[in-house]
Amino acid sequence: MHSVGAIAMCTVQPESNEYEPRAVVTICHGLLTSIGAFSCQVARCAFIFALTTIVLVGSVGQAPAENAEISLRRSAQRANFTNGEIADGFFKIAFGAELQIGPRVERIRKFDRPVRIFVVSLGAPDRRAEVAAITADIRARVHHLDIAITDDRKTANVVVTLVHKRDLRRTIQSFFGAGPATLIQRSLKPQCLSGFAKDGSFRIQRAEVILPVDAGDFMFHDCAYEELLQSLGPINDDRSVPWTMFNDDVQMGFFDIYDQFLLNLLYDPRVRPGMTKKEVGKLLPEILPTVRAWVSRTNSPGGADLQEVLNSQ
Repeated sequence: MHSVGAIAMCTVQPESNEYEPRAVVTICHGLLTSIGAFSCQVARCAFIFALTTIVLVGSVGQAPAENAEISLRRSAQRANFTNGEIADGFFKIAFGAELQIGPRVERIRKFDRPVRIFVVSLGAPDRRAEVAAITADIRARVHHLDIAITDDRKTANVVVTLVHKRDLRRTIQSFFGAGPATLIQRSLKPQCLSGFAKDGSFRIQRAEVILPVDAGDFMFHDCAYEELLQSLGPINDDRSVPWTMFNDDVQMGFFDIYDQFLLNLLYDPRVRPGMTKKEVGKLLPEILPTVRAWVSRTNSPGGADLQEVLNSQ
């Protein structure tokens, strides 16, 4: 078993004091005081600025064939779930946070605009092509989510930083500062990390993902899928949901069917940032049939291929 982490980062609004981390299979979710959030924000932005000059240098290699362990897990995954099982997982994963300091947050958090991902490659092997392939897979499987890679840092609202495993701890400290980094390490012992900043209306404004590139193919894909997906909003991990990658006892390495249900519920236009569990619960009977139809279509052998799905966005 490995530990993933998701950290919901400092908020964009100065008056908001939420800091939501998570941990990989995802890192940390939590809260800081407004002063702490400001310090975190400055440290992270300075770090990003320093890295932009060395991003995307050289050619991007071809993504390799799927790892055998991932293929085995994909073929063995459960495909059919009741409405109750889907709803239970959604409420446990889309609300709350894995690690939280301060009042508990029970609101929907999601992007309400196109998601553009900029990749910073600081380690070997070069896994930028794999990040691009994972991003395309997520886009093909989540309806109403406009997500893509960009090579323009200024237009990006998600930054994926690829590092050597030995540099993960130092990178986390550079992003978040010594105090928060110590809390993350002690509480989550992350092997990869993601987090996001939201505004006062619970709309995600930007996100960061930190992935080690030299921990093996399976570990990289497991981290990359979970951290990228959690940076989109579902930042909680819950061991009581056995079918989701957002469970520290579960490793996938691919975008499994159960989590496709969760992300498609989250990004249905009827589910809006800031909604409560009660508000979302009233909508689920209306939303679940369309989500089921989409997930069935994109996973059917006779269904739409990747390019057709991408063109339908």
